[in-house]
Amino acid sequence: MATNQQSLLRQWHMLRMVPRAPLKVSARELCERLCAAGFAVVKRTVERDLKELSDVFPIVADSRDKPYGWSWLREASSFDLPGLTLPEALTLSLVEQHLQHQLPPNAVDALRPHFQSAARTLAAVDDAAAPRAWLGKVRSVPPQQPLLPPRMDDDCQRVVYMALMQDRQLRLHYRKRDADATIVYPAVHPLAVVQRGGLVYLVCTFGSYDDVRTIALHRLQQAEALYEPARRQPGFDVDAFIASGEFGVIAGAPITLRAVFTRAAGEHLFETPLSADQVLAPDAAGGLQLSATVPHTRALVWWLLGFGDGVVIQEPAGLRAELAGIARRMAAAYGTAASLPA
Repeated sequence: MATNQQSLLRQWHMLRMVPRAPLKVSARELCERLCAAGFAVVKRTVERDLKELSDVFPIVADSRDKPYGWSWLREASSFDLPGLTLPEALTLSLVEQHLQHQLPPNAVDALRPHFQSAARTLAAVDDAAAPRAWLGKVRSVPPQQPLLPPRMDDDCQRVVYMALMQDRQLRLHYRKRDADATIVYPAVHPLAVVQRGGLVYLVCTFGSYDDVRTIALHRLQQAEALYEPARRQPGFDVDAFIASGEFGVIAGAPITLRAVFTRAAGEHLFETPLSADQVLAPDAAGGLQLSATVPHTRALVWWLLGFGDGVVIQEPAGLRAELAGIARRMAAAYGTAASLPA
């Protein structure tokens, strides 16, 4: 006869073997797993244990089909012994803050009870405790003006992420910015998901076309995962796709940028270069001469404009003319505004 200690150990292992809803496991499967783990047990004992444990823990039996399947309630707290340590709780809290849009839905579902346990662990300690205080001491600041992220349909995001993970095609209902009608894309082949600031994009191909496109997930009105496998793009590399400047909105082929920065505007480029081939050197007038090969993107133009009169473009001539034109139009606009009554 099993001792109380052996029964407790067996039941603890059993609780860890029960999956979270909607997954489930039968008493027979649990019996087989326990036997494989070294516990001499019969199915009737497992059934009795499950009944007793369900009176204490949030585990339930799905009696709609036989054999009955057991699972933890979806929103139940995670069960683990020993409990989370403070460093573990801190790590999970930071993971929840920074990776919520970069994890597949099933991973988020699996981690949510652990996130809840982490929050409870940190809430149980004094505000001055080092791990809890750490959350108030670290921040990630975006390099540009922060914007509030658009609302994203959770169901659409879940469907897209699952299709991406399972390499399945998608049927998407998409509304472009300022458009009244919804466009239906009947066959979308997902390749990657990229987060840029507060926006999340699906990198994909359409139908039988090979050109790689991007879709902003917050503009999806409806998403359906199809059973047909997604068509892979030979040689596609998401890092190379990003490096090409696609998410900076490409305006042309890569360019060799030559510019003169004031010392105050360009000094940070010594520590954070613009490109691998960047050359940055002081000139006789006290400025900094820059040469770098970069993608020609709208983001590059916005970045240069952000320095105001702290940078003067020398080459290429087209980019110099573009920024000079913008500067003239800004001067005219502000000149007109200056004449308006306050």
